[in-house]
Amino acid sequence: MRIAIVGGTGDFGAALATQLVAAGQDVVIGSRDAQRARASAAEIGAAGEANEDAVRGAELVVLAVKADAALETARQLADAIGETPLLSVASELRFTKGGVLPGDDSRSLAERTAELVRAPVAAGLHSLAAVSLADSRAEGDALVCGDEPAKSLALELASLVVTGRALDVGPLASARALEGLTAVIVNLNKRYRAHAGVEITGLH
Repeated sequence: MRIAIVGGTGDFGAALATQLVAAGQDVVIGSRDAQRARASAAEIGAAGEANEDAVRGAELVVLAVKADAALETARQLADAIGETPLLSVASELRFTKGGVLPGDDSRSLAERTAELVRAPVAAGLHSLAAVSLADSRAEGDALVCGDEPAKSLALELASLVVTGRALDVGPLASARALEGLTAVIVNLNKRYRAHAGVEITGLH
């Protein structure tokens, strides 16, 4: 599968790209700066292009930019993405003295992204951190929701980067819970100085 990672020079995008290349996938890293994308891609054996060029010809686009840039990036790339399935991985968080909280908007970033593009949108990988993917597949399960065929492709991708299972948790509206889960995991990691993940029990 040819996978374009928009924001592939960032910590999470680069770590995800590394694991996907190791799993034998055809990966192209996208960045606003094509030269930076090519330099980062060369380190892991991927291709690198400016964002608009990266998404053209991809079978799945991963929107891996930071949360505060996700909607504007989706808007800018909507025409280039066209109807290519899109995976949203960012979570909008609020950092307070009492801890990390989900964003103020009742809708997820993934749902708002879906309003800006013609493509089917999935959301997932919110329980995975860049540090967990840096050297190997992340421990635990990966949760994915969304619209088809984006969800099926995202589940296929997720299965390649975790030691556990890639699990379908329903429609795109479930992204509200998945993105909120990121806040829970960040709080756990801060409290216990760990790299927490998620493992779902009781499924056969």
